[in-house]
Amino acid sequence: MCSFKLEHLTPLPLLANQSLSLSLSPLQIIFYEDRNFQGRSYECMSDCPDMSSYLSRCHSCRVERGCFMVYDRTNYMGNQYFLRRGEYADYMSMMGMSDCIKSCRMIPMYRGSYRMRIYERENFGGMMHELMDDCDNIMDRYRMSNCMSCNVMEGHWLMYEQPHYRGRMMYMRPGEYRSFMNMGWSGMRFMSMRRITDSCY
Repeated sequence: MCSFKLEHLTPLPLLANQSLSLSLSPLQIIFYEDRNFQGRSYECMSDCPDMSSYLSRCHSCRVERGCFMVYDRTNYMGNQYFLRRGEYADYMSMMGMSDCIKSCRMIPMYRGSYRMRIYERENFGGMMHELMDDCDNIMDRYRMSNCMSCNVMEGHWLMYEQPHYRGRMMYMRPGEYRSFMNMGWSGMRFMSMRRITDSCY
């Protein structure tokens, strides 16, 4: 998966034009039945709640443009994985997945501001803190031992169960998330959060 390593580059006019072209182009991911991009394929440019409608199985994929979240259950349930532009010839081995991709959701390009409130308890209870940038450890920064609900006001985020953006993750779009437990994440704590910025594309 992506390492999110950022390097400083001097922008060139050609790169700026390419960036503009990407923002205007549809996002695209291609799924393949077998490893190494073999077998039947399915080209996807939008959300797909059930991959079985198009492929009986999926063992490799290629992200042509944009970023996607993929899930090991239908209807965007189960374990989630973040994919950026690139080739995934055997993603199950690469990402430690125990099952095939069953659904996928595209992550739209976004260049605005970022704002999210995290809460210690369900239904926006307990300690609250507002984030506008990445946080690699809520315990170190805010002395919070748990995050059980949140309100994403601006931007798209990834939340991780361990500090320093490790472990299982969850994709958060703008909206209210009153109970992670009711979303099927019982017994899981989120300890770090990261913005999905245009540098991820």
